[in-house]
This record gives sequence, C-alpha cells and structure tokens, in this order.
Amino acid sequence: MAVLVLAEKPSVSQAIAAALGVKGKKDGYIEGNGYIISWCVGHLVGLANADNYEARYSRWAREDLPILPDPWKFTVSPGTKKQFGIIKSLMGRADVTELVEATDAGREGELIFRLVYREAGCRKPFKRLWISSMEDSAIRKGFENLAPGETYDALYEAALCRAKADWLVGINATRLFTTLYQGKTLNVGRVMTPTLALLTDREQAITGFQKEKFYTVDLDCGGFCISSGRFKSRTDAEKLRKLCVGKDATVKLAERQEKTEKPPKLYDLTTLQREANRIYGYTAQQTLDYIQLLYEKKLATYPRTDSRYLTEDMAERLPALCRLVAAAFPFASGFDGRVEAAQVVCNAKVSDHHAIIPTKEAAKANLEELPTGERNILSLIAARLLCAVCPEKHIYADTAVVCTCAGVEFMAKGHTETAAGWKGLEKAFQAALKNRPEEEKAQPFLPEFSEGQAVAVKEAVLHEGTTSPPPRYTEDSLLSAMENAGAEEFAQIEDAERRGLGTPATRAGVIEKLVKGGFVERKKKLLVPTERGMELIKVLPDSVKSASLTAEWEAALKEVERGECSPEDFMEGITGMVRSLVESYGDAPITGNALSASGREAVGKCPRCGKPVYEGKKSFFCSAYKDAVPCGFALWKENPYFKSKRKELTKKVAAALLKDGKVKMTGLYSEKKGIMYDATIVMEDTGGKYVNFRLEFDKKKGKAE
Repeated sequence: MAVLVLAEKPSVSQAIAAALGVKGKKDGYIEGNGYIISWCVGHLVGLANADNYEARYSRWAREDLPILPDPWKFTVSPGTKKQFGIIKSLMGRADVTELVEATDAGREGELIFRLVYREAGCRKPFKRLWISSMEDSAIRKGFENLAPGETYDALYEAALCRAKADWLVGINATRLFTTLYQGKTLNVGRVMTPTLALLTDREQAITGFQKEKFYTVDLDCGGFCISSGRFKSRTDAEKLRKLCVGKDATVKLAERQEKTEKPPKLYDLTTLQREANRIYGYTAQQTLDYIQLLYEKKLATYPRTDSRYLTEDMAERLPALCRLVAAAFPFASGFDGRVEAAQVVCNAKVSDHHAIIPTKEAAKANLEELPTGERNILSLIAARLLCAVCPEKHIYADTAVVCTCAGVEFMAKGHTETAAGWKGLEKAFQAALKNRPEEEKAQPFLPEFSEGQAVAVKEAVLHEGTTSPPPRYTEDSLLSAMENAGAEEFAQIEDAERRGLGTPATRAGVIEKLVKGGFVERKKKLLVPTERGMELIKVLPDSVKSASLTAEWEAALKEVERGECSPEDFMEGITGMVRSLVESYGDAPITGNALSASGREAVGKCPRCGKPVYEGKKSFFCSAYKDAVPCGFALWKENPYFKSKRKELTKKVAAALLKDGKVKMTGLYSEKKGIMYDATIVMEDTGGKYVNFRLEFDKKKGKAE
C-alpha cells in the first residue's frame, strides 16, 4: 500500500522526499518508502472561460451580460495537461489508499489541491500537511501530525468563493465597459479596481492642490534656533522680524519628556514588502519572489502570512535560533545573546501561519553564494528577529521650548537618545547597507531651560516656504493603504481582520496587473496612474471601485473561512452586485471619451454603415454597434491574401481601400509564376467576418497570373 503526497511545486516535492527518505525518481513523481510524491505546478485546474459555457461568449457583446454560470465548469490548464494526467493516474492506482495534501498551507494552496482532486474524480480519503517551514525536522513533524482533510473544508469554500467572485466581477465588468466604450480592453477587477481608485484619488488631490506661500521668522539664539508660526503675509512676517532684532526672547514653557520605544514586531508579508521597498527599492512582487525562494531553500519560514507573532511552542527554541542567526550575519556582532521571547510570542495573534523568520538552516548557508535579492531579504528578516527579541527598550527624551519675543510665540523641539537598546542593532544593520534609505531629519539637541529665562537673539531671519501637496504612492505606502482600506468603517469592531484590499498573498499580483495593463506606471519608486487609468476610474460606479466595499467582501471571505458565513450567502451578494451593475447601464455604446475608440484618429469610413474605422492591434475595425451588436467589418492585418503577395495591409493601404475601394500596389509577387508585378487590389466586401480581394490590371501590361 502507498500514500500519494501532492505538493504545489517540484522543489517542494523534492524537499518532502528528502525529509522522508524517498529517492526513486520517476516521470512526474518520486516513489519509495511507501510514499508517492508528485506536484501540481501551480494551478493545474481552474474555472473555465466564458466560451466554455456557450460558443457565442467568445465574441464580447453587451446583450449577453450578465454571464452567471450555473453550474460552474472547470478546465485543466493546457500547459499542464501531462502533469494532470500523471496525477490522475497516480490517484487511480489500486495500491494508493490515502492521499496527503501538501500544497502550500493557505487559501490558494487549498484551492489548488481540491480542484485537482475534484477534476480527477478522486474519492479516496486525504489528510492535510500544514507546516510553516521546509526544514526536514518541520516536515517530519508535520507528517506525524496530519489533520483530517475535512478540517479545512471551510478554507476551501472561501478560496472557491474568492475565485468565483473574481471571475464574475472580472468577466462581466470588463466586458460591460469594454463594449460600452468600444476601445481597448478595460480590465475591471474586484480588488484591482479599488486599488487603482486609491492611486487616482491621490493623483487628483495632487493635481487639484493649490500651492500657497507662507512665511516664518527664525531666531538664532546661539547653538539653537526657535521659529514662529506661519504667516500668509510677507509684510506681517517682515514686521515681526524687525521687531525681534536686538531683543531677548523669554522662555514661557520648557518641557522634557522621557520616552521609551518598544522593539518592533516581527514581519508578516505586507510589512516585509513595505520595508524592502523602502530600503532596497524592491517591488512587492520581487520581495514575494525572493522570500518564496528562501522558503523553498529552507532558509526562511512560510512567506504568505498575515501574522506578526510566533506560537508559544516556539519560545523554548528561540534563544538558540537567535544565537545561530546572529553568528551568521556580520552586522549582528553586537548581539549579546539575551532573548525576550515573550515579546514575540502570542498564540491568539497567529492565524494560519506565524511571522516570517529565518530558520536554523539560514545560519549554515553561505550568504555570499546567495543571489543579491535573496541575501538582502534574508538579512532584513534576520535583523528584524534580533531587534524584536531584544530585552532593552530604546529610551530617548523629547524636549520642547516655547519663547516669546515682541509679543509672539516661538518654538523649538529637540530629541536626545539616552539608551540605544534594540535600536543599536537596527543602526548596525543600516550601517551595513550600501545604499541607505532617506531618513527623517533629526531634531537638534536643546539645552535645559527654566521658565522666565532670557535668551539673547543673535539674528532674526525671514524664511519663505510653500505648502506641499500629498505625496504620490510608493509600493510601501500603497501596500499600507491596501492593508488598511476600510479600517475607519470597521474601527468599532474588535476583529482587526475585517478590513483590507486583497490578502498579503495577492496584493503584489494586483499591483503588477495594474502596471502590465497600462493603468499605472512606475516612475522610480513612485506608482503613478496613467491617463487611461484616470479615465477608467472616472466612469466606473462605486460598486466596483469602492475600497470599503471590497474590504467588506474580504471580511466576508474571512467569515466563510471560519465557517461563520455560508458560501451561498457570499456568492448571492456578489451575483446581486453584478446583476445590478449590468442593469444600471443602458445598451447604447459610449463615444467621445478618452477610453473609447472615438478618442482615436479614424482610418476611414466603414463601407457597410459609414461609421468610423479605427486601428486596433490585429485589425482595422468598425466602431459601430447596433442593438449592442458590433457591425463586424474588419480589415485583418495578418491577411492571407496580402501575405501571398508578400505585402502588408498597412494603415496607408487600409485608408486607400476604405476611401476608394481599391489600392494600386507595385512589386506584388506571383506564387504561380514566381515573378513580381504591379496591379490594383480591389476590395469586395461580402458582409462576413473576412473581406475578399481581387486584382485589376492595366490593360496595356496584361495579367501576371
């Protein structure tokens, strides 16, 4: 008898096989010691495309919406059919009595396994491997504590709801607005669109910002400076400056507050991505890729986590791990070995996986042999671990002094560090960086003052400043905005998970889709919406671009995951929203907008209906719709007739055909005779998908074929 173990990737299968002593490599699996270990290569099975339900859906038409599958269909990815066939065959083997689900321990990993299991028609019992580290000891321990498969049924339901919701919103909203605006594809997504709205709202705030000048008066008091409040009038500020020249300032208030700063929390994926963007300039996707590779190399724990704490059973092993990690990284030479585990341990604050930390294997790795990106991320999580467990708090004093001069208040603030504490380790890490991130301007040291004390003013200076608009988003600040979307609406609810756009595992992909779709562009570290992105958000209703609404959906998915909300109720809400969206827009296409084809230069007029013809990626097409059905006229660029003549159907040729119905061309090739000749190509429109052509020759020269 054998147990079939199904992992998500070949590299994970190999790690499991090594931990279990399985060495027999086969085509698509590894077998030995009573185990058969295979892999899924990502999403082998997914939701079927719209045209799998009805052939007419292959053509986008407003009248076909909404498309609401019932029942839902699934398909095997064309590129992975061979591996699916291998897995299906293994599941059907008579000696396989049980399966182990070893896909990534999270929502998407659950979906990958369940859909393969379902599509293969397997009914054999399975158990769940749930681990947060790929170390051999963690894998073996996980196999000793396998959970019944049904324990994670609700997680699967939540994952399937997420996939269906994204399909419904993406397919229907994208087709709706693309057909309405008759231009390029307008991608609309359940999480992607509200994220784009965050960026466009910020851009509007920046472009609509009215700069205002302001003026301040600074008094140089020898060793420190005190400043007035802002004046709108330069005249008033200059008047004050003159009054202060040669005068003393009198101390009205002097305060000194001792403060402590606790060590930082450990990283979850989002905070790691934010920090890596700030320090190294990595995109969220790059950071996810690097930490995933470190996980698969057994150097870091599971990356797709939203927890920033460790479980209580890890506390005993933590001091030894920290000593090993500190010994491996040069910046940690000042680590004294003391560990306050209680600062990072809390079972109640760990969801599916604990925080991201280095493993014992990381201490054995040759850091110089790691690719730069992986080495940087590993150094980052190592530094955060050592800072987080440091028993010494960072202690500093904030000082503030308020003085009066010429009847006006002036103020200065200062900052003094009294004990570095955990900040000492952080500074050592930052000092080792080749390119340090920009730091906030340090506040100056201020001497001690007593109330009523006279302070001599050496010089009074007038400064002119300008108010600043809000900053554009970086990936750091956008990830924060996505994570906290809807926070205000849910502020009165104790459950902190009830907010946010997407999940730590999906946010990077959302940002990449916006960039690849041409809605957002990267300008150094900044994320800036394009004109197309701005226009798209302007025309979309709140139901698809509201950050708080999407945050509610994410909250509902969490409830499905916990068994607190039925999948049917969740899907009913999504389906109702999609129906309402489609019904709220009329059948008439929209023109004259920058998103529509009418915003582009017309190539000519359609011979069928007289409407403008525009250039697309693959054809020159008619922009007209009647009863939400496209006219259908098109001149295809990859035209077989023109190819046979060794000519291209260019924009110039298309314009001539649309204007005169024919175009004179030289150097046409005769496949029959193998010669070149000149002729006039005449367009003959039959009203179908393809247009026919024929040749006309100058009577004096005769035919070439």
